[in-house]
Amino acid sequence: MAEAFFQQHQEIFHTLFEAASEGVIVVNSEQKIVTANKTALQMFGYEKEELLGEHLNILIPINYKADHSQHFKRFLKHSEKRQMGHGRDLYGVKKDGSEFPVEAGLNPFEVDGERFVMSLVVDITVRKENQRRIRELNADLEDKIKIRTRELSDTVQDLEKEISKRKKAEKRLKLSLKQEKELNELKTKFLSLVSHEFKTPLSGILSSATLAEKYTKTEQQEKREKHLRTIKNKVHYLNNILNDFLSLERLESGNVNYKYSEFSLNKLINDVIYNANVTLKYGQEIDYPRDLKDIMLHQDEKIVELILSNLMGNAIKYSPEDSLIKFRVKPETEKVIFEVEDEGIGIPQKDQKHIFERYFRAENALLNQGTGIGLNIAKVHLENMGGKLYFKSEENKGSIFTVELPYKGKKET
Repeated sequence: MAEAFFQQHQEIFHTLFEAASEGVIVVNSEQKIVTANKTALQMFGYEKEELLGEHLNILIPINYKADHSQHFKRFLKHSEKRQMGHGRDLYGVKKDGSEFPVEAGLNPFEVDGERFVMSLVVDITVRKENQRRIRELNADLEDKIKIRTRELSDTVQDLEKEISKRKKAEKRLKLSLKQEKELNELKTKFLSLVSHEFKTPLSGILSSATLAEKYTKTEQQEKREKHLRTIKNKVHYLNNILNDFLSLERLESGNVNYKYSEFSLNKLINDVIYNANVTLKYGQEIDYPRDLKDIMLHQDEKIVELILSNLMGNAIKYSPEDSLIKFRVKPETEKVIFEVEDEGIGIPQKDQKHIFERYFRAENALLNQGTGIGLNIAKVHLENMGGKLYFKSEENKGSIFTVELPYKGKKET
């Protein structure tokens, strides 16, 4: 019998197996255990004499035994080296009945014409515990991000401290998640965006506030007002980023509850233009309709304002000084059409197919501030409300973004 081979060569197998840090268990074609190394015995809590000759089921939890026999037969029929489980969680059961998570690799071989399978078993209890703690840290980090972003408008100093904390937390998290980084890829990118996009305007706010304090004389008011306008512009920019991130979080979690209500088209236009005027560059002007017949829309007013303000903000940001931004409104029978036309840098042809992808920035816009999520959010919101968003653009000549919005939203909440 081939089992006798193992008995006759105990010293050789002892030398080979005992040197392995993994648990080594060898079974024959009937799944009877013919040998096991010290690591495996300690892992499962048995003495060697207690395992030899026993069926492999003694080490397998009850709820896995039925499937395991069939898996073993198929493996033996098409035997090749492979990892057990293929993405499923595997468990072993100790002598005292307690279960623990394992990883196992299978290695078939033959001795004197009889087939055997050598299994290399690793106890991954510590790894599983670390993964659990990582998930808890991850969830805790996400909760804190939501809280801190809501508190941004209350205090700039607190935000700077919070960004510093997040950057330190990100570094610690990257070290602990080196082997599991795919679990936190999106959140890491989110934190990087927050840090990058907030740092520059915050520095500008601090510098302008410091300079504004020095201009106290009457003849210095023009300089003082210039710095106050800078502060106002950058706060407005930060507020828009916050709205984008909060909107993105709601879209990803599926927690978007559109609050449909009746509101005036003219009021919407005035609010969008008022917000846009705050961020205009020197010499820029907005051409918009002032004598439209008022129409009532039944949509989510705040979301529609967010979408149009986003498009206006892009037109202003990517257009030069002394340029004209055109904001057109075209009421039709069942929908209203908004057009935002600029004289800006335009979108390169090769980048246009990606322009609505999340985090995408066109090649010629990389030096401008931005997160690359505004257009994605606008498009998703519009489609959810029954609308459309599309554009025409030519590099170095400008862009026209068009919004089609039905008077009544398709989702009632």
